[in-house]
Amino acid sequence: MFESFDATVLARLQFAFTVSFHFIFPSFTIGLASYLAVLEFLSLWTGRAVYLDLYKYWLKIFALVFGMGVVSGIVMSYQFGTNWSVFSDKVGSVIGPLMAYEVLTAFFLEAGFLGVMLFGMNRVGKTLHFAATLAVAVGTFISAFWILAANSWMHTPAGHALAPNGQFVPVDWLAIVFNPSFPYRLVHTVLAAYLTTALVVGGVGAWHLLGGRKTDGAKVMFSMAMGMITVVAPIQILAGDQHGLNTLEHQPAKVMAMEGHFQSHPDGAPLVLFGWPDMKSGKVLYDISIPKASSLILKHSFDAPLKGLDTVARSDWPPVPIVFWSFRIMVGLGMAMLLLAAWSLLARVRRQLYDWTWLHRLALVMGPAGFVAVIAGWVTTEVGRQPFTVYGLLRTVDSVSPLQAPAVASSLLAFIAVYFIVFGAGIGYILKLMAHAPNRGEPAPKPLSPAAGRAAGKA
Repeated sequence: MFESFDATVLARLQFAFTVSFHFIFPSFTIGLASYLAVLEFLSLWTGRAVYLDLYKYWLKIFALVFGMGVVSGIVMSYQFGTNWSVFSDKVGSVIGPLMAYEVLTAFFLEAGFLGVMLFGMNRVGKTLHFAATLAVAVGTFISAFWILAANSWMHTPAGHALAPNGQFVPVDWLAIVFNPSFPYRLVHTVLAAYLTTALVVGGVGAWHLLGGRKTDGAKVMFSMAMGMITVVAPIQILAGDQHGLNTLEHQPAKVMAMEGHFQSHPDGAPLVLFGWPDMKSGKVLYDISIPKASSLILKHSFDAPLKGLDTVARSDWPPVPIVFWSFRIMVGLGMAMLLLAAWSLLARVRRQLYDWTWLHRLALVMGPAGFVAVIAGWVTTEVGRQPFTVYGLLRTVDSVSPLQAPAVASSLLAFIAVYFIVFGAGIGYILKLMAHAPNRGEPAPKPLSPAAGRAAGKA
């Protein structure tokens, strides 16, 4: 199956597989933790039981998703030492402390209060329990902060010096953390997480409304989700535009691949909607384009010149077809989210938010769209950085461990098998929890009794 791949390609495939699987969970928990904090706040503020019922309903799902995210994250991080030891040696002085800060601040905060959040509802005061929920929500954001700081530095490296042995040495930690692309990527990623959560919550609410289960819980979750999408989707489009302009400044080859611009356009570049980028001929075949629209978007002028990949050495080209199409998947789903937001706003204005069946069907179909969009965005960002791990300074082929292809292939196959079995079962159980509508007096998660714990340990 993998006979034609070398060790570098296989190592990249393995990391892409594990990080894509892992990214699904934080993109959900970041938004879901904040949603839980809002629900508990509304429960305390209004005294309405429906908010507390929804809190307990989604808390069980959060616990499972959080656990799977932790496990998949630990597995992913081990690859830095196995498949990417040269990369770890060269950038460890920069990346290592940032990852350690994530553990010391975010993970300890989340782990310290997660138990209270899950099992302390009837054991501590309401205010203290809300504080625990808020702490977990803040912890998920801090985690995203440090991880994105480390990853953004790989895209726009700053604040470092190169030692004679080729290692990256920290010089200015503020410049390392707040590197040029970091603020844009943090905002874009966190908003994507909120949209992902809103789409899932809205999809679950729509499922119950379509099934005739028009309970208060189903109505409230659907209303809150549609409201969140209505507010965040337009903001995300603006944030994505600013992120794109920042990328054009610091990683122009990535934007050239996203836009399919093989040739330079001195009098205004077209916006290529669809086509097939052919790297061999350096053209987009069968293209459907809007003349000069790309210059308008990227430079805010129809006649603004834009450089193409013909100004970049071929050895520095990213895999254009992958970047080109993953970008279009992300943007296309973003437009679909905006359509859902506009439709739900119209239904809300007409006081028919819970009655329009086709709106509910669209919300149900769009339920997983956030996950697809964040993975497509990640592919656009990371594949667009190729052929570098540290953009412009360290190539991917010079970052991989000295391993043979069969060794990497065997571990990749093992990861695929185990992930689909273990995480497939976990996701199946989450869908089972979502299948029933929130009930009045929804029970909170319960810890295992000592007897049950001993039985589980023997099993």
